[in-house]
Amino acid sequence: MTERTDRGPSRFDIDRDQVGRDLVSLVLTVVELLRQLMERQAIRRVEQGDLSDEQVERIGETLMHLEVRMTELCDQHGLRMEDLNLDLGPLGSLLPRD
Repeated sequence: MTERTDRGPSRFDIDRDQVGRDLVSLVLTVVELLRQLMERQAIRRVEQGDLSDEQVERIGETLMHLEVRMTELCDQHGLRMEDLNLDLGPLGSLLPRD
């Protein structure tokens, strides 16, 4: 954002395209975080033996489809999966590296 001097100090020019890209990036980051959390939970349940073979198969297919769809959405919006990770400073990265 840049300050406009002709309208006073309280007004800013907003790059609507950049705001849109940033919003898409934020939404995809949240979706990817949830996808990774679901994947880890599914792995735990499989390892515990809580799921039938059919359930394991359906979860595996669903997670693969979600990953493909996330890649497609990133491509559509000119993002890479790496772009979705947020640096949380001393806490590290938001999205764990696989």
